[in-house]
Amino acid sequence: MTTGQVQVEVVETSTLGDRSYLAHDGQVAVVIDPQRDIDRMLALAGRLGVRISHVAETHLHNDYVSGGLALARLTGARYLVAAADPVGFDRVAVADGDEVVVSPSLRLVVVGTPGHTFTHLSFVLAGPDGPVGVFTGGSLLFGTTGRTDLLGPDHAHTLADRQHASVRRLADALPGGAWVWPTHGFGSFCSATQADAAASTIGRERTVNPALRLERDDFVAEVLAGLDAYPAYYAHMGARNAAGAAPVDLTPVRRAAPAELGARLAAGEWVVDLRSRTAYTQCHLAGTISLGLDGPMATWLGWLVPWEAPITLLADTEADLAQAQWELARIGIDRPAGAATGSPARWADGEARRLAALPTATFADLAAARAGTPPRGLPPAQVVLDVRLGGEWEAGHVDGAVHVPLPEVAGRVGELPAGVVWVYCGSGYRAAIAAGLLARAGRTVVHLDDDVDGAAAAGLVVRGG
Repeated sequence: MTTGQVQVEVVETSTLGDRSYLAHDGQVAVVIDPQRDIDRMLALAGRLGVRISHVAETHLHNDYVSGGLALARLTGARYLVAAADPVGFDRVAVADGDEVVVSPSLRLVVVGTPGHTFTHLSFVLAGPDGPVGVFTGGSLLFGTTGRTDLLGPDHAHTLADRQHASVRRLADALPGGAWVWPTHGFGSFCSATQADAAASTIGRERTVNPALRLERDDFVAEVLAGLDAYPAYYAHMGARNAAGAAPVDLTPVRRAAPAELGARLAAGEWVVDLRSRTAYTQCHLAGTISLGLDGPMATWLGWLVPWEAPITLLADTEADLAQAQWELARIGIDRPAGAATGSPARWADGEARRLAALPTATFADLAAARAGTPPRGLPPAQVVLDVRLGGEWEAGHVDGAVHVPLPEVAGRVGELPAGVVWVYCGSGYRAAIAAGLLARAGRTVVHLDDDVDGAAAAGLVVRGG
């Protein structure tokens, strides 16, 4: 994105729903909210031929381990962090009203925007002709705002109130054509609600954003009513970022032989199959859990697995293992206990009894099964389980389904009625995870690998509330 002499490059981390930014004038650059894999920023700066002189954090992040400290130390950049944040490392402490000169043609104006956190900052990017945009972190997002309950439910109301004021302050201070560059809001659970815009301006947000359309009390009520669960690993990220993350270790994970895989499964450890859910349902090592790299693997693994519990990874290729290591390192899971590549037959050492498969179905199949004629030899649909989150369930669910959100499935298997469980989510990804958890607990499962939006078209009654 080019705005006069100032250019802004976007670095997306789609698996976590976040964006980082590199703004430059052709010679000098500032990086905003970098992820832990700083090699992406270094490579980008190298391609552009610019020097990173500043790194800025809008807040101490709850959804990922920041790469800001490592990037600043490696490049010698000045590290801008809120003065009000108690951190365990040297930084350039900045606060509301400060102005940071990055180069003669590029500067940052610091704006205090509490709401997502108490100490949250936004950075207005200004060029020779004035403001061109604002890096908003978890404050003003595309069509929404950052959630306000990550510091605990006791603070959610107060922070929602401040979020409303902060967004309005930005909208009042900036011209309508100023770009909005948020860190969260692209699938991140740090967002109060989800929006599908690819870009936005202050002018657009004035017409669509609830914080700018609603009065304070109505906005606060809407935000608080819409908050749903968020990943359990978030509880560890703020403290990790305040202390300062150590450099990431991406040396190859120790390889686990078939006998060790069997021992880990027998001990009830988490052995994760990173292949697609289609490959998993066709054949997998019995007792493993499907968390395919074709979906938000790190988010759900970090949510489901107890913190610091040993994790073993299974993948098709070495490249897949390397990708998984990076994704897990972003949320602070640095050293998996073991790993193996190849195929289920290899992991089972050729023992067929150690292999398993899961039947798959569509919502049309479910409708037929409920009518008493399950197709293709599928078992009867005695229990239909919805593993989506609470807000999704309330918006509409298959009539007669049982609701247990995915993060609760492992601990509530005993509450499910007896019989064959047909499990669904929004698209099939989370249902595959739940199916593995249920099968590991000894239940007979059918994986509904289908889009829930097609349930009604398949002849199923869908109810809301």
